[in-house]
Amino acid sequence: MLTKEEGKLGLKLARAAIETYLAEGVKIKPWEDLPPVFDEKRGVFVTLNKHSVLRGCIGYSYPVFKLKEAIIDAAISAAVNDPRFPPVRREELDDITIELTVLTTPQVLKVKPKDLPKHIEVGKHGLIVKRGVYQGLLLPQVATEYNWTAEEFLCETCWKAGLPQDAWLDESTEVSIFEGQIFNETEEV
Repeated sequence: MLTKEEGKLGLKLARAAIETYLAEGVKIKPWEDLPPVFDEKRGVFVTLNKHSVLRGCIGYSYPVFKLKEAIIDAAISAAVNDPRFPPVRREELDDITIELTVLTTPQVLKVKPKDLPKHIEVGKHGLIVKRGVYQGLLLPQVATEYNWTAEEFLCETCWKAGLPQDAWLDESTEVSIFEGQIFNETEEV
C-alpha cells in the first residue's frame, strides 16, 4: 500500500509526464528522489477526466514495470494514445484531473462460473475477463460509479472484452480479480 504522500507524488509524476510530453514531445525520466515503493513492479492505471467526464484511461494490468516507469508511460498514453479519444491538447490541461489507481496482482478465480458473483466484492475488486485473444478490464471504482451488482459488473467486463455479456458463465472464460488503491487530484485540493 502507498501512503497518501506517495500517492500525491505519483499524481505529480503523472502530471509532469503529460505536461512535458505535450510541451516538448519527450518522455521524462523518473525522478531520482522518489520513495522505494516507486521501484517496485506494480500494475497501474492513469485516468484523465475533463469536467468529470472520462477523457482517457490507459494502464498496465500486471506488475511488469517499476511503478515510476508505469506511471509515466500510462499517463502519456492516457493523454495521447487512448483510441477512444482525440489526443489531449496543452490548453486542456488546466481542465483535466488525474486519477491514479495502483493495482494488486490479479488473481484468477477458480470457482464454478455460476459462483463467480459470490467472490466479487463490488467497490473493492476490479475485474479482468479473458477468453482466447479477447480481454477486458474494469477498475474497482467503475462498478461503484454505475451502482452495478457483481453480475452486472461481470457482464460489463465481458462486453468491454468484446465478448457476449454472459461469457462469464462459460467455463472457457477466465475471470480474475484485483484491488486498486485510488489517488485523485480532486481530493488533494
